[in-house]
Amino acid sequence: MRTKFSGFLTLLLAFVVQITFAQEKTVSGTVTDEEGLPLPGVNVIIQGTESGTQTDFDGNFSIETEVGEILEFSFVGLTTQEITVGQSNTLDIVMVSNAEALGEVIVTGYRTTTQKKSNVASSTVTASTIEGRPNANFIQTLQSQVPGLNIQTGSGQPGASSTVVIRGIGSINGSIEPLYVIDGVPQNGDNFRSLNPNEIASISVLKDAGATAIYGNRGANGVIIVETKRGSYNSDLEITYIGTTGFTQIQGNDYDLLDARGLLRLENQQGVGRGSTLTEEEINNYDVNTDWNDYFFRTGVSQSHTLNLSSGSKNLSSFTSIGYFNQEGILENTDLNRFTFRNNLNGKSDNGKFSYGTSLSVNFSKRNEATSLGTGGVNQNYVLGANNSAPYISPSTYTGSEDLLDLYNSDGTLLYTPLMLIDKLNTFSNEYQEIKSIANVNASYKITDNLTASTRFGLDYTQNVRSVFQSGNSFNSFLFLDPGQEFGGTDSNSMSRQMIANSTTQLSYTNTFDKHSIEVSAFTEYVKAHLRGFGFTQTGLDPKSSAPYAGTGYIGYDGNPYYVPSVNANKTDAGLFSYFGYADYDYDTTFGFSGTLRRDASYRFNTTNRWGTFWSVSGRWNLEAMDFMNGSAFDVLKLRASYGKTGNQNILGESIFAAPNASRDIYGSTPGYANNQALGIFSLGNDTLKWEEIFQANIGIDYELFNSRIRGSFDVYQKTTKDLYQSVGLSAINAITEIDANFGELRNRGVELAVKGDVIRNDDLRVTLNFNGSYNENEIVDVPSETGTNWDGESLTAITEGRSLNEYYVLKYAGVNPVNGNLLFYDADGNLTENPDPAIDRQYTGENFFPKFQGGFGFDIDYKGFYATSLFSFVTNTYRYDYDYSGLVDPSNIGIFNLSEDILRAWTPENTSTDIPALNASNRDLEQFSDRFLKDASYLRMRYLTVGYNFQPQFLENTFLKSAKVFAQGENLFTWTKWRGWDAESNRSADQYQYPTPRIYSIGLELKF
Repeated sequence: MRTKFSGFLTLLLAFVVQITFAQEKTVSGTVTDEEGLPLPGVNVIIQGTESGTQTDFDGNFSIETEVGEILEFSFVGLTTQEITVGQSNTLDIVMVSNAEALGEVIVTGYRTTTQKKSNVASSTVTASTIEGRPNANFIQTLQSQVPGLNIQTGSGQPGASSTVVIRGIGSINGSIEPLYVIDGVPQNGDNFRSLNPNEIASISVLKDAGATAIYGNRGANGVIIVETKRGSYNSDLEITYIGTTGFTQIQGNDYDLLDARGLLRLENQQGVGRGSTLTEEEINNYDVNTDWNDYFFRTGVSQSHTLNLSSGSKNLSSFTSIGYFNQEGILENTDLNRFTFRNNLNGKSDNGKFSYGTSLSVNFSKRNEATSLGTGGVNQNYVLGANNSAPYISPSTYTGSEDLLDLYNSDGTLLYTPLMLIDKLNTFSNEYQEIKSIANVNASYKITDNLTASTRFGLDYTQNVRSVFQSGNSFNSFLFLDPGQEFGGTDSNSMSRQMIANSTTQLSYTNTFDKHSIEVSAFTEYVKAHLRGFGFTQTGLDPKSSAPYAGTGYIGYDGNPYYVPSVNANKTDAGLFSYFGYADYDYDTTFGFSGTLRRDASYRFNTTNRWGTFWSVSGRWNLEAMDFMNGSAFDVLKLRASYGKTGNQNILGESIFAAPNASRDIYGSTPGYANNQALGIFSLGNDTLKWEEIFQANIGIDYELFNSRIRGSFDVYQKTTKDLYQSVGLSAINAITEIDANFGELRNRGVELAVKGDVIRNDDLRVTLNFNGSYNENEIVDVPSETGTNWDGESLTAITEGRSLNEYYVLKYAGVNPVNGNLLFYDADGNLTENPDPAIDRQYTGENFFPKFQGGFGFDIDYKGFYATSLFSFVTNTYRYDYDYSGLVDPSNIGIFNLSEDILRAWTPENTSTDIPALNASNRDLEQFSDRFLKDASYLRMRYLTVGYNFQPQFLENTFLKSAKVFAQGENLFTWTKWRGWDAESNRSADQYQYPTPRIYSIGLELKF
C-alpha cells in the first residue's frame, strides 16, 4: 500500500511540475546600463521563437512567457544576455558594454532610441571622455570630439563660457548657439560654471532637422542633451571618489618684446622717453628689467574632488554626488570656487506599470573676475599692463596711491601704467556669487502593454549677486575726483534671479508585431520664465570705515550730488506653449521612417505671428540586413536622410528674455512742449515680426567594417535660414528711419566625417585611432539693402549677397614703399597707392573669422591596465585682427610703452627692404582701415593628453576597493600656428588685451569601493 501511495505522489509531483513549466505568466522588469541609465529599445525575445517586445522609454518591459523558457536581451553595442524564466515575475537586467561593437543610446530628450534604429545625425560623448578633466566648464571637454561642432573659448577666466556653433553660423543678429537640455530641463544660455562634469553620464549633440525639429522654435541651432548619472536597481552601495590637483600657466606669445636696455636704446635713438637723457654707458648698466607678464600673470593651482554614491533596491535606485572645485586664474586676483550637490532617484511599482524619477542639483559658485578686458584702459586692464608696460619700470616704484598720483601728475604720460594696475590689484575687487539649481520630476504609468502616459516638470533657477568695490584710497578714486568732491570710491551691488519652469505631458503608443514596430507620441509643453533684478551703486566712501561689500563707510547726502546713490531695477517675463508629436515605424531593423510636427506659441511675437509650425521627416535603410550584403566586410551600413523646418525665437542674443517688446510700440514719459512732462514713443514695434526659420536637408551614412574594427559616419547637409532678423529702412515720416523686421536669407553647406579604427585589438593590447573633421561654407543669399550690401561705412566687415557672413572688407595692404617708408595699399583697381580712399577702395578679402575646416584626431592605447589617450584639434581658414601686436609696433608708443623687436626693422634710408614702415610714415592713419594686422589664426593643438593605470583585479583582492585608477593629464599642451599672440583660439574677430586661455597640468585618482 505504501509503495502504491509513493508511486501516486511521484506521478502527482511530475504532473504539477509539468503544469508549472507549461503555465503562462507575465514577466516584467527594467533594463539599465552600467551607469544605471534606463535602456529603451532593448529587444526582449523568447529564444527559439519570434515572440518578443522592446523596452520603453524608461527601460521597462513586460512579456508573456512560461517558466523554463529563455529570454534573450540584446542591444546594439552591449553584450547579449540570456535569462531563464523562473518563479519570479520580475527581472531587472543590467547590460554591460561590448567593446567589439559600436553602440550608442541616442537621446533626444523627448525620445530615446538605438544607434541602429536612429534616422538622425547625432553624436554621443560618454562620461569616459568627460570626467576627471580639469575644466571648469564641461562644454570645453567636447572640443574637437564631435564633427560639425565648433567650440571657441575667448577667455581664460575660470568658468568662462565658450561660443558653441553647430554646422555654421545660422543667424546675423539672433542666437547662434544650440539649445541645452539637462535631464530634460531646457537651459537659458550656456552658463555651466556651476555644473560638475563628474556627474555627467553622456552628452548627445543633435544636428539635423530630423532630430531638432521636435524642439520647434528653439531647435534652429541644434540641441545638446546632457544626461547625468543614475543608480541601478538591485545593486549594492558603490562609492566612487574622483580627485585631481594641478596647476595652470600662461601659454606665452611670440611678440619678441624688447628688454629694458633695448627699449631705452630705442628711446635714445628717437629722443623721447626716459632713454632720451641716458648715455650708452648708463643704458648698458641699467639693472631693472621687469617682466610684466610674470608680474600680472601667475601659475595657478587647481583642485577638484567628487564623491559619488549609487545604490539600488528592487524598486528604488539612487545616485548622489558631492563635489568641490577650486581653480586659481592665471591672471592675478581671478579664481573660481564651486560646491555642487546632486541627487537622482528612480523608482517603480512591483508590477512595473508605474515608474518615476527625480533629479535635483544645488550648486554654489564664487568667482573673482578681471574687468575692462578687451579695452585700452591703461588704469584698468591687467592684460594691457602685462603686454605693453615698459620693462625699465620697477614694481618697487609703487609706494602708494597718493604717491602714484603725484608721480603721474609730474610726468604727464602713461609711462606708469603698470603702477596704476598694481594699485588696482590692491584696492579693487569684483566678485560674483551664483546659486544654480536644476530640478526635475517625472512619472509614467503603463495604461496597457502598449499605451503609456507620462509627465515631467522641470525647474531651472539661477541667482547671481555681483559686488564691485573700489577703495576711496585708490589711485583711480583720487584721479577722478571732481572739484569740491572730498571722498571717492564706489561700492556697487546687484542681484538677479532667473527662474524657468518647464512642464511636459506625453501619451505614447508602442507595438511590435511580426517584424513591424511602431511608436507614436503626442505632447503638450508649457514654459514660463521670470527674470527679476535690482542694484545700487554708492559713490563716495570714507576710507577709514569702508570695506568691500560691507555697506559701511557710505557718505550720506549732505547737499552734495556726488554722494547720491544710483539705483536700478528690472523685470521681464517670457513664455512658450506648444503641442507636438512624432511617429516612428521600423521594419525588422531594416527600414525605418519618422516624422515630427510641432506648433509653438511664443510670448515674444504679436498675435499676428504668435503661432508657428515646425516639422521634419527622416528615414533610414540598414543595408547590412539585406541578403545581398551577406559575406561583405560591412557589419553595419546604414543610409539615412532627413529634411525639416526649425525656428529661432531668440532673434536678439542668446537669452529667452531678449527683445521682449520688438513687436510692440513702446511709450514712455518724455519732456514735451515747454518742458512739460509728456507721453512719447520710445520704440516702434513691428507687429508682423516672427521667428527666423531654418530649413535643413541631410544625407548620412553610418558604417562598421571588419567586425567593427573600422567604424564611423559621413554626412552632407544644407541649412538655409530665412526671415532673418535685421533692420529694414523705413520712411522718415515716422521720425524713425529703421525698423526691425524679418528679411534676408543665409545658407550653410557642409560635410562631416568621423572614423575610428582599432589598429590592434586583442586581450592584452588595444590601439585605436580616431579622426573627425568638417567643412562648412557660409553664404549670404539675400539682404534688405537694394545694393545687396549691408555696410555702415566704418566696419571692417560687410554683409553682402553672394559672399560669406561678415567677410573682411578692407583696404588691401601692400607693404612698405622702399622709396620713403610710407605704407602702400592697393586701390579698387589693383593699383599701388599711398593714399587710397577708404570709402571706395576697400576690397573683399575672401577671409572670415568663422573657420571653414575644423576637427580633431587622436589615439587610445590600453595595455594590461596602462592606458594613454590623446586629442589633437585643428582649425583652418580663420582670420583675426591682432591688435595686441599692432600696439607693439606703433611708433607713437615709444617713450610710453614697450614694443616688439620687430620695430627695429623699421624703414630707414639705409634699410629700404623691410616689412615695417618708417617710424615717421605720414600715412599710418590709413592702416586702421586695412588688413595689415589681419592674421591667419589657423592652428593645430595638442588639446588633451592623459596617461594612467587601471589597477588589475588581482592587485585589489582582499581590499575594500572595487577598482582604482591613477592618471596624469594635460590640456592645451602644444600649439602649432602662425598666430603670434598668447592663444590662437578665440571667439572674437579681433583680439585686444583679452584673458588668454591657459595650459593645464594635473594628476588624478579614481577609487571605487
